[in-house]
Amino acid sequence: MRAIAAAVAVTIALTACASDPLAAQYREGSGKNYIAGDGTVTEIAPANRQKPVDFSGTLESGATTTAAEYRDNVLVLNFWYAGCAPCRAEAPDLQSLWVKYQDSGVSFLGVNIRDQVGTALAFASTYGVTYPSVIDANGGTMQLAFSGIVAPNAVPTTLVVDTKGRVSSRILGRIPDASVLDALIKTALAESEK
Repeated sequence: MRAIAAAVAVTIALTACASDPLAAQYREGSGKNYIAGDGTVTEIAPANRQKPVDFSGTLESGATTTAAEYRDNVLVLNFWYAGCAPCRAEAPDLQSLWVKYQDSGVSFLGVNIRDQVGTALAFASTYGVTYPSVIDANGGTMQLAFSGIVAPNAVPTTLVVDTKGRVSSRILGRIPDASVLDALIKTALAESEK
C-alpha cells in the first residue's frame, strides 16, 4: 500500500511540473480575462474524424440556426467575444476569408461565448464582420456540442468543419496568418470534391 501511495504522490508531483501553457496563463493572473491559445493548428485526417456534430443556437438576429443548415458546405466556426484582444486582431482576416469563399460552398459562423446581442452587433459593426454569430453566453450549447469532439479550450478558437459535419481542423488561439486558415479551408473543400 505504501509503495502505491508513494507512486501516486510522485505521479502527481511530476504532473504538476508538466508544461501546460494554458494552465500557466491561468496561474499568472494577468487580469486580461481570457486564456489565449498559442495558434496551434490541429488537422484531423478524414479516417480519424469523429461523428458529425449536431448543434443549434440563436443568432444575434434572433433566428435559430442548426448544423443541418451547413451540411454539404465547409463551415468555419470562430469562438470569440468582444473583449478578447486576439479576437479583435483576427477579425479582419476572418472577414476577408468569408468574402473570398462565401460563394464557393463555405459558410462562416461566429460563436460569441460571453456577450449579449448589443455588444456582438457593435463588434460586427466596428470590425466590418458580415457573417452571423450565435450568442452562446447564456447556455453554452455550442461550446458543449463540440466539447466531446475537439474542445474550443481557448478564446479565440477556430474550427473547420467538413461537408459531412465533422471537425477537420482546429486553430487554438489567434489565427497565426490568414494563409493558414485559407489552406485549411482549401483542404476541406478539396476533400468534398473527391
